[in-house]
Amino acid sequence: MIASLVMPLSQVLDRGFRGPLLKGMAGAVLALGALVWATGWAMDTLAGGTGWLAAAAGVLGGLAGLFAAFWLFVPFALAIAGLFLDETAEAVERRHYPLLPPPHRGASLAAQGVFNVALALKVLALNLVLLPVALLLPLLGGALLWVVAAVSLGHGLFEGVAQRRMPVAEARRLRRRREFSVVTVGAAMATLALLPVANLLVPVLGTAAMTHLLHRGADGPVA
Repeated sequence: MIASLVMPLSQVLDRGFRGPLLKGMAGAVLALGALVWATGWAMDTLAGGTGWLAAAAGVLGGLAGLFAAFWLFVPFALAIAGLFLDETAEAVERRHYPLLPPPHRGASLAAQGVFNVALALKVLALNLVLLPVALLLPLLGGALLWVVAAVSLGHGLFEGVAQRRMPVAEARRLRRRREFSVVTVGAAMATLALLPVANLLVPVLGTAAMTHLLHRGADGPVA
């Protein structure tokens, strides 16, 4: 489990790994920027006009956008991870598990797409439900957000990686058998997601870590 977290760092400079890493970071930057802009625009539109009220609304919109970007980062990270999952997992397997055969019995692209969208929407809904709790009780709300992030990142990234090599139902059963390790890696990614700049690495590093976790189980690499 610890090796699954450390090994992706040793591959950051690999040519095959740099591509998905840079694209994943760019996707995270675009998603966060869009959240900040959309929130600021909404606040400006509601305030309307000019003068100090409009200026104050602009400042509040920027702050609200930063808060929204932080609060909603995990569902966006899961969506971004889904875009570069295959490329990231392939880079990890090519270097560390070269004897593995190509994926041949994984879930269909449609099934994987439905899984990714459903999970991102579920996490988004949970984050929105927790938002009033965070505003009233910040410490409790923050703690609950971290728990949701740890579980959702763990489940989403592991099952996403596993679905490359097995059907959805089988990937879920395997995740349940390895629940402790999956959620522990998810917790590490949730903690990384709290750190500015470092959180941009979560989609790709999390996918790489789960690829190692998939193939380093007690039952050996998953073909």
